[in-house]
Amino acid sequence: ELGQARARRARVERERRLAPPSVEFTLTRDVASIVEDRLQLLLKNGWQGLILVFLTMWAFFSLRYSLRSMVRWLTPFATVSMRSNPVMTAVAFAFHISLLLAPVFLLAHIVLVEESWGLAWWALPDGVADGLTLVVIAACVYFGVRRLRQPEVRYVTSASDFLILSVVSAPFITGFYCSLQLPGYQTMVIAHILSGEILLAAIPFTRLIHMIYALFTRSYTGSEFGGVRHARDW
Repeated sequence: ELGQARARRARVERERRLAPPSVEFTLTRDVASIVEDRLQLLLKNGWQGLILVFLTMWAFFSLRYSLRSMVRWLTPFATVSMRSNPVMTAVAFAFHISLLLAPVFLLAHIVLVEESWGLAWWALPDGVADGLTLVVIAACVYFGVRRLRQPEVRYVTSASDFLILSVVSAPFITGFYCSLQLPGYQTMVIAHILSGEILLAAIPFTRLIHMIYALFTRSYTGSEFGGVRHARDW
């Protein structure tokens, strides 16, 4: 909608330059420009807030211990917790890697980005992308079963946990269905777009925000254990 609004304003401006001085063109009910201004203000305030947060935390974090902790926890089976739960560790790493690679390097998504912003990058082969999608779906099923079967996990599980798993898996289930070109393709494309938007919208309001906060929490934990307690956090 914003792109169409820009195109309309450009068209009106071209007509204004070509028209006689006595002719005026005016856009009425240009709500898109208001929305665009608010979005720009939101982005500007957001970046300023992030910079202030980063500078504030920098005074308390230790770069050395933060990086030490992050590298350790990003290495498979490098911590006691990971080695004590090998299946969960393997599934979690496969899930997060696939969750990142499949949407970002899917050819269909790259084409949409190129059409909108003129940006393009290397794409995964379709077979590999399908495999990564199935990994995400299977991992979500595993996480759900684990919450039902393991007593210590079931004890801290609520309905919202299964809702989040559904929100995460829905774009991949619908996207995989679309890739098969089965009957109901148009309906499933709409479901895929809506489920993806719901997933993105849910990030700030659910525990999915850990994809952003993980950097800061891991930095804090590493700095606390390394710089204050003089101990390892793994």
